Amino acid sequence: MEIRPETDKDYVAIKALNDLAFRGEAEGSIVDKIRSSCEEVISLVAVEEGEVIGHILFTPVATMSGEDQVFGMGLAPMAVLPDYQNRGVGSLLVKEGVRILNEIGCPFVVVLGHPNFYPRFGFEKASSYALRAEWDGVPDEAFMVLFLKEPQELNVSGVVKFRAEFNKAV
Repeated sequence: MEIRPETDKDYVAIKALNDLAFRGEAEGSIVDKIRSSCEEVISLVAVEEGEVIGHILFTPVATMSGEDQVFGMGLAPMAVLPDYQNRGVGSLLVKEGVRILNEIGCPFVVVLGHPNFYPRFGFEKASSYALRAEWDGVPDEAFMVLFLKEPQELNVSGVVKFRAEFNKAV
């Protein structure tokens, strides 16, 4: 299996993968819209024998540090074809994405995800750092943050703002 950046040849497969994994078209449509409107994305695919079997997307998010905005990245969505789930594909995608973000100096990553999956990569409840998602009703244990720089150094808090495209999925 290979983890690599997406190419334009992967777009149809990524859309189909997200639609299947999430049992609907919202996430796949969001990926397509963000891809066409945001240059700062990191979009990786897992490929096995020429088939896209997994996908992960990181997009810019912002929160406050005093009077200043601090930009990090949000992990969403991540999808793996049902036949390949529970085989470590998602873990490899997360690890590679976080490695790249760390390499480029991203200060933090947030995710709205499964509280039993993401902590193995160092994600913690965002509320422990006075961070919260911009949407009402997000379970506290599902909104998590991974700091790639010292949290005390960043002094971030408050509402984490995602790209507007995500508002339709929440």
